[in-house]
Parts: sequence; C-alpha cells; structure tokens
Amino acid sequence: MQIRDRPKNERERMQIREPSEKGRKAVRSGVCRRRRRRHSRARDRPGLDYSVYTFSPAELLRYMGAYVLLDGCVSFLFFRSLRAFLILLPGVVLFLTQMKSSLVMKRKRELTRQFLDAIQLMLAALQAGYSPENALRESQKELQKIYSPDAVIVREFHWMDAQMRMSRNLEELLLDFGRRSDLPDILSFAEVFLTAKWTGGDLIAIIRNTVSCIRQKQETMLEIETCMAGKVMEQNIMSLIPVFILVYVKLSSPEFLDVMYETPVGVAVMGVCFAVYLAAYFWGQSIVRIEV
Repeated sequence: MQIRDRPKNERERMQIREPSEKGRKAVRSGVCRRRRRRHSRARDRPGLDYSVYTFSPAELLRYMGAYVLLDGCVSFLFFRSLRAFLILLPGVVLFLTQMKSSLVMKRKRELTRQFLDAIQLMLAALQAGYSPENALRESQKELQKIYSPDAVIVREFHWMDAQMRMSRNLEELLLDFGRRSDLPDILSFAEVFLTAKWTGGDLIAIIRNTVSCIRQKQETMLEIETCMAGKVMEQNIMSLIPVFILVYVKLSSPEFLDVMYETPVGVAVMGVCFAVYLAAYFWGQSIVRIEV
C-alpha cells in the first residue's frame, strides 16, 4: 500500500536502481567463467597435424632476428659487403624451414614419450577392471598430475574424453590421433586396438606388447644418442673452427684479407669457400642424424 502511494518518479528510480557490489561481482564472475569455457573449447579443438609446425608471432620474430644476425656475421666475415648481406637475406626462408623441421622432430619425440606414459596408465586401469573408455578417463586424470595442462597428450586425451561423451567411438578417436601424429607407433597401436576391439581380442596383451615395443625403441635411440654424443660435439666444434680462424686472422692482421674482399678473384674464392663450408656443415649434420 505504501508503494502505491509513492510518486511515479520515485517508483521509476527504484526500478533503475544500480545493482549492489555483490551483484556486480556475480556478473563479473559469470562473464569470466564464460570466457574461460570459450578459451578452453578453443584450446581443445582437434585437428592438429603434428607433422606441420606453425610459428607463433614471438617465435617468428625471434628466428628471423637470429637469421638477420647470422646473415650480418657471415656477410662481414666472408665478404665484408652490404650487397652480400642483401643477397643472402632471402635465405631466411630456408632457415625457417630448417627450424620447422627441427621443431617437428622434437615435438614428435616428446609426443612419443608422453604417449608411452599414457598407455602405461591405460594398461594399469584395464588391469584394474575398467573398460577402455573409463581407462582413458582415469589415465587422463593421472596425466594431469604428471604433465602441465598445456602438454600435448593431456589436451589430446581431454578432447577424446569430450568426444566420447558425444557418443564417438574410442577406436575412431585413437585412429584419428595416430594419423595426425604421423608416428608409426601410435598409428599401429590405433589400428591394432581397432581390430581387437571389434573382434574381441585381448586388449591388455595388445597394450602390453605396444608398451614393450615403444620402450625398446626409445632405449635403442637413447643408446645411439649416448654413443653419438661425443661425435656430435666434435662435429659442432669442427664446424666452428673455420669461422674462428677467419675471425683470428681478421683481428690480428686485417690487411692480410683485404685482397680477398677488394678484388673479383678474391670475392669468388671467398664465395667458393663459403659454399664448401655450408655443404660440409649440412653433410656433417646428416651423418650424425640417425633415426630408429
């Protein structure tokens, strides 16, 4: 009765009254939760091809800056010419391609190691009586304790769990993961898992054999890397010795190399030496790179 007797403008002021501090906090928390869910869904989207690496803007700037610095050092040591610096500048494309290949190999090695831990956890869950789907969920919980949330295997298993809740088959998801990983171990495991799941095979024995094969392969690779560590160090040192000699001569007797920078014959000789040096460097890198 008192509200009806109040003036109209006062009643309107009550309707447009600002929310309390508690209400504002609730709104902000709701917005933050929605943003986190959107970011989580974007982060966990599938389709990452592990044979292709995409630079982030920070990585692209860092590697391009490193090449420009390397180009400046090479142009100064071998040619002492701004023209050589500009001629070698398009080589940044080859440099970025080489870095991508190196990062892809590094990511695949890390993915293989993480996948081995994941299927070992799945094996333990299967032996405890879980179904394959629940075993993947249990292994996902354990993986989150071992690796960071941004780890590749954690994101992949989290996405598989989300897809299984949408009625997708586990074997189909593993097969897709194996194809995208471009790793024979993961792909062969997914194919054998698919066959065993539909024909009633012994999944525990299959996973145990897969774990054994991957572990033996990693141990073999580790032994090769241990044996080759000294040779790799020697190759890196031998690759730097010509550069150190050139720097030493340039600092101790700079006039001794003037003829190599100021005459056409000298420039041609330095160009040939630089080409031979690059060929020897990449040849040495291919020798010490051994894949199992």
